[in-house]
Amino acid sequence: MRMNSPRWLASLALGAALAISGGVARADDQEIVVYNAQHESLTQAWADGFTAETGIRVTIRQGGDLEVGNQILQEGASSPADVFLTENSPAMVLVDNAGLFEPLPEDILSQIPAEFRPQNGHWTGIAARSTVFAYDKTKLTDADLPKSVMDLADPSWKGRWAASPAGADFQAIVAGILALEGEEKTTSWLKSMKDNVVTYRGNRAAMAGVNKGEVPGALIYHYYWYSDQANTKENSGNVALHYFGNEDPGAFVSVSGGGVLKSSAKKDAAFKFLKWIAGPGGQKVLREGTSFEYAIGVGEAANAALKPIAELGAPKLDPSQLDNKRVSELMTAAGLI
Repeated sequence: MRMNSPRWLASLALGAALAISGGVARADDQEIVVYNAQHESLTQAWADGFTAETGIRVTIRQGGDLEVGNQILQEGASSPADVFLTENSPAMVLVDNAGLFEPLPEDILSQIPAEFRPQNGHWTGIAARSTVFAYDKTKLTDADLPKSVMDLADPSWKGRWAASPAGADFQAIVAGILALEGEEKTTSWLKSMKDNVVTYRGNRAAMAGVNKGEVPGALIYHYYWYSDQANTKENSGNVALHYFGNEDPGAFVSVSGGGVLKSSAKKDAAFKFLKWIAGPGGQKVLREGTSFEYAIGVGEAANAALKPIAELGAPKLDPSQLDNKRVSELMTAAGLI
């Protein structure tokens, strides 16, 4: 066949078309959709670092933990998401209990210590945050501070501590109390909380209330204080942090989770993204960035400003034990949400 014959030209055109078509398919494979309930700025930093290293693009769709978790349940096998990331693990448990996660390969799981991921290996921890009691340094001394988070149920704390009960952060803390203390004690604590707590909308607002002298203390996560301290200190200038330690329920460490959906048509790319987050690249973003969440990867140090995670005295708890459905029922019955 002559090089300029019609058949050769037709063959060349067909080959070019197939190459272009194949190229488009490969390009499509180089983009994943992440349903994100983590802080958007943190996940964007992860996505940017991952894309720079691998060329795989990441589209982020933002929402709250349980909002996004319930959306995945509704979408089921038709979900366009490839990866689900959360701030707290109860939403991961929700999706896992519905059988919607693809089991993770060992090269992802081995990057995170066993205490920061469920035993079934269907998802993994990617970061962590510690429960703390943020208090007004001008109103409370060390001797005044609660020894246990359970002490906040005492009538002496009426009107003297704040929380954001409607938020996923606080509900994760309650899930920890439920798993550690059982339903009877948790129900009693929540009923007393209804009488004692000053309600704010959001952890940052609760901390700001402490800073302004509106309330002596608030139960929040640590990173709100560290983030404000690293900036203007306008919401934390008068505030210090009390760590309960001693494996108290108030020393609960909430695990941020990541999982790959069974419905994903791009599992290889999705696994690569999750492996990158759980590995040195993603953990470096936590260590050197401004999220002030804990890096939890094997051999990975956290931000040097933070109290070392090994010194938190956190209770041992499989994150798959956190039952947000029951927490929601108990908090509703107590009139808190």
